[in-house]
Order: sequence, then structure tokens, then C-alpha cells
Amino acid sequence: MATFEDVKGVVDDYYPLYINGQWVHGGDGERLTVTCPANGEVVTTAAVATKEDVDAAIMAAWQAWPKWRQVSQQERYTILLKIYERINAKLQHFAMVEALNCGKTVSGAVWEMLFAADQFPYFASVLRTHEDGISRPYHNVRSLVVREPVGVVGAITPWNAPFIMAAWKLAPALAAGNCVVLKPSSFTPASSMELIKEIADLLPPGVVNVVNGKGSTVGQWVLDHPGITKLSFTGSTEVGRTVGHAAAEKIIPATLELGGKSAGIYFGDIPEEKFGDAVACGVQNILMLAGQGCSLQSRILVEDTLYDRYVEALAGVFRGFKVGMPWEEDAQMGAIAYKSHMESILGYIDSGIEQGARLVCGGHRITDPPFDKGLFIEPTIFADVDSKMRIAQEEIFGPVVVVIKFHGEEEAVQIANDSVYGLGGGVFSGDLAKAIRVAEAVRTGTVTINGALSNPAGGAFGGFKESGIGRENYKTTLDHFSQLKTIHFPL
Repeated sequence: MATFEDVKGVVDDYYPLYINGQWVHGGDGERLTVTCPANGEVVTTAAVATKEDVDAAIMAAWQAWPKWRQVSQQERYTILLKIYERINAKLQHFAMVEALNCGKTVSGAVWEMLFAADQFPYFASVLRTHEDGISRPYHNVRSLVVREPVGVVGAITPWNAPFIMAAWKLAPALAAGNCVVLKPSSFTPASSMELIKEIADLLPPGVVNVVNGKGSTVGQWVLDHPGITKLSFTGSTEVGRTVGHAAAEKIIPATLELGGKSAGIYFGDIPEEKFGDAVACGVQNILMLAGQGCSLQSRILVEDTLYDRYVEALAGVFRGFKVGMPWEEDAQMGAIAYKSHMESILGYIDSGIEQGARLVCGGHRITDPPFDKGLFIEPTIFADVDSKMRIAQEEIFGPVVVVIKFHGEEEAVQIANDSVYGLGGGVFSGDLAKAIRVAEAVRTGTVTINGALSNPAGGAFGGFKESGIGRENYKTTLDHFSQLKTIHFPL
């Protein structure tokens, strides 16, 4: 069985900044220390950008932009396809880097790499079919509507899925003809840096730049910089408000993909032969990525006629779920990404117990060797949960699911909508018409019927309410990275 020593070589010991096609070491020599959450070992270090480095990255982007925006659709299309090929050729490599840095299993990370890679051919295709328009307002006048890139995009990505989120921002931004300054999370920069290493030679200097550092400093410098003309952010709702305010101050567009407390709704009419699938969906929709996903269904709503049986079956799978080191082939769930977040999850578990929810299984940090130096939490289920409890309302972002009882379709929709969030969700029922009615009634951006969560390219992803503004992963995303110009001309 592979060990940490066997696999840690996939990550470089040190990553400089990437500015104007060059690897640079940062103005004051400060470095981030990046650790593996599974064992506390140092994975890598990364240069920390100064304010002057951020200025240089944005200046480089603007210097590259006039030529990049004029690159033909055919050439940009070809570059995007080459990026896709490069990622696909090293799926296992990127997945292992992501696993070491984030704590997720390699098998889960491979799934993310596939979806990340697919962004590039998808938006390459959108680029070729996203045509401008012409109209005839008068018999002797023509109006031409053309799309132009917004300029320089400030892209800020989260710690839980850094590789796929970088792809979700780079692909449409580059397809539309923009240049990008990317700021990865200070906790998990390694996979983003590996991606840039792999594709740097495909792009002219300055088209993509990467600055590492804390969000409170480097991220804020990106937000406030007058040279940024579009912000694209994925992360918490709390930080998303700061990003939205920064965009409003400068009167520039922002795409915000924020938090979630998604509901999976399970009706009592599930056919007996599909009951196992329904339980498997409940497991996958929360324990994937150790629950550290914004659209995972952390609230499971089960109809009263099915409730006790479903909770018992779900607990049986949770208790047997294989928690392991990220690089182990048989591991089903890995580690929590960083220590203070693990402590937050444990705090929510304590809150659930204090407020009277029934702890069915899990609920503890795993400290037995070989997990004693890592950040692992048992797969956890709370039953008999009131929808007003903290654990039912606030985003826990860990391997903790709350199971809430409902009676009938109307109450299911009411409980599902009783949230400030509206990002993902699901419906499992033997009655397709009912499932569609509920899917339409729930105020959330994505709903999966009788299946596990999936966000393939071409499926618009984004949220209602405090889950964000705008959509990613869909053809209209290109509009968010473009501006429309109308040119009138007489005949």
C-alpha cells in the first residue's frame, strides 16, 4: 500500500508566483507553508505576493490584453482544446496533488479533474457558436451587436476544490478573450500551481498570472485594484459579501458562487427495488469530499412513512464507510482540509447535541493511529432534527448530515425552502410528476431527480438567495465575461 513518502514527490518543494510568463519569488521573500491535512506533514511552500507583485500581475495582464483579445476564435479554440488534452494526460498526477493538499481521496479528486478538464472543450465550443447579432431597425440602417471581453478578471478560488474552480474560471474567461489574475486559497495552492506549470507554454505572457497569499491581504489587494474589471469568486457567503461590495464600489460585474445548505428530499413512495439507490444517494451526496462541498445535500428530508427505515439504513452505511489516507486506493473518505475548520465542524456537532438532536452515529474526531496526526472526523448523522436548529440552518461543510422528518409534498417544499441558501438539492420519488413539481417549487439553482449530485459542463451552476449571483459551467457564463457593444451604421 502506498505511503506519504511514496507519493509526496508529485508536488514541488516550492512554488514561486507566476507573473507575465515568468516564475518570480515575491517582493519580500515570505512563503506560505502548505501541509497535508491527513498527517500534518509539509507538502510544499509557496511565495507570498506583495502589493507590488499584485500591481505587476495586473499590469502584465493589461499589457497582454490588446493582443490576446485580437487572437482569432480559431486560435483560442485550439488553445483551449490543448489545455484539455494536457489535463487529461495527467489526471492521476493532478488528482494526487489535490489529495495531498486538500485531504480528499484520489478517487474523488479524479472525478473533479475530469469535470475540470471538460470546461475547456465546452467553452471552446461555446466560443465558436456564440455569435454576434445584426438587426434592421430601419430600412436603411443596420445595427451590429458584438461581444467584447471585459478586460482583466480577478479570479479568487476556494480551498475545498481549487483545481476545478480554477478551471471553471479560466475556461470562460480565456474563451471570451480576457486576461486573468488568479488568487488561489492560501491553504491549498498546490494543484492550481501544477495546472499553471502544465499550460503556461500554451498562453502568451501575461494572459494568466497567479498571486498567492492570504485573502485578507493579497485577496483584498486584488478586490480593490482599479485595474480589475471583473471579479469571479467562489467561497463563503460571508466573504462573498465583501467581494460584492468591492465590485459595487468600482461598478464592475461580479460572479459570486457562495454557500449552501442543500436539501435532498426522499418520499415514501420510493419503489422497493430503488431503496438501496436512494440510500446510496444520501451517502454520496454528503460524504463526497468529506462533506466539504457547497452544493452537497447536508439536509436529508425523509417522509414520515419512510423515516425510521431510511435513518437506520443510512447509519449502516455511514458506520461502515472507509475513512482512510487520501492516497490509499480503498479509502472512501479523507481528511478535513485544515485545523480551524475541523474545530468548527466539531463545534456544530456539540451544538446539535446541546439543542436536542439525536446523534445516530459518528460525532467524534478520529484519533487512533494512523489518524492521530491528521484531521479526520467520523461520518456523522443527526436524526429527530428540527429545521430551526443551528445544524439544520447553518453551513457545517463537513461529513455531518441532519435528517428531518416531513409529512407530504407541501411540507417537504416548505422545509426545503426554509433556508437563506439555495444552491443544490435533490428529489427521490417513484412518482416522476411529483418529483418534477417539487424540483420546480424548491428555490435552488440545481436539483437532481433520483440520482446523485452531478455538475457536468453544460449544466448551469449557481444559487438563489445567499448562495450567490450568476451562473457558471453554462453557455451564458460567457456573457458574464463579456460586454455587448452596438454599432449602428446607415446604408
